[in-house]
Amino acid sequence: MFERFTEEARRVVVLAQEEAREAGDPCIDGAHLLLGIAEVAGPGSAALRSAGVATDRLRDAVHGSGDPEADVLDADALAALGIDLGQVRRATEAAFGPGALSRASRFRRRRRRPAGHLPFTGTAKQALERSLRAAARRGDRSLDSRHLLLGLLDVGERRTTAVLRRLDVDPADLRHRLEGDADAA
Repeated sequence: MFERFTEEARRVVVLAQEEAREAGDPCIDGAHLLLGIAEVAGPGSAALRSAGVATDRLRDAVHGSGDPEADVLDADALAALGIDLGQVRRATEAAFGPGALSRASRFRRRRRRPAGHLPFTGTAKQALERSLRAAARRGDRSLDSRHLLLGLLDVGERRTTAVLRRLDVDPADLRHRLEGDADAA
């Protein structure tokens, strides 16, 4: 499968593995691939940027609590008790530094970084397979970040979809941007 990957797409996969390893995650999932796509210059990162996704915001959304929907629910529950989570976060970060309340930053300190090859999750494998289908549908002989992002959108992995929603990105709009750019290319 990887023989059809452009150098750009291969770099995305390498960066996804680095993101997973840095986070201490045992597998590469769709969110790691999404980060890789955002980092590598190409049609995938261009579509993300045109949808308003900055790499640093994406990284924060991916490495938040791990469940972006839970963060919203936690904030709502605290607000019902009269606690302003934003104010608490600002005060804590002023005292202890950025990301002090992030569960991911606490886990990173405890988790050992996995060594060696990191496997893909089942849904990440499906996204890679669907990226091949996206290339075939377009009649493209090679696979780039556009195809990888289309594959991710096809699979609709829960974590990846939640991250995009957290960033106010509509997956259908992102798909339209990718397909619109493809027609112009």
